[in-house]
Amino acid sequence: MGVQVRLALEKAPSGSVLHGVAESGVTLKSIAETIARRLSLPTASLTPAEAATHFVSPFMATAYGFDNPVSSTHTRELLGWSPTHFTLLDDLEHGDYLATPTP
Repeated sequence: MGVQVRLALEKAPSGSVLHGVAESGVTLKSIAETIARRLSLPTASLTPAEAATHFVSPFMATAYGFDNPVSSTHTRELLGWSPTHFTLLDDLEHGDYLATPTP
């Protein structure tokens, strides 16, 4: 992440919106399913009404329900940057974020 931050500080105009992602179109559902699988937890699709109860707030249920994929095309072109590390799902699948700490 350090290279993107340095490039953004050096090259991006003030107020730029940048996305430092290696891939586009990763859904929240696929992120949740990957995390659940790694933690051996069940997943379930919810109706909007069920989501409002589950997430305590209709606002959060709506926010989680949006399919809002991001792209780094603008960032790559503006900064001359290319991702070199794992994609998000690969990182969640093979990284140590979800490792259970040992006492």
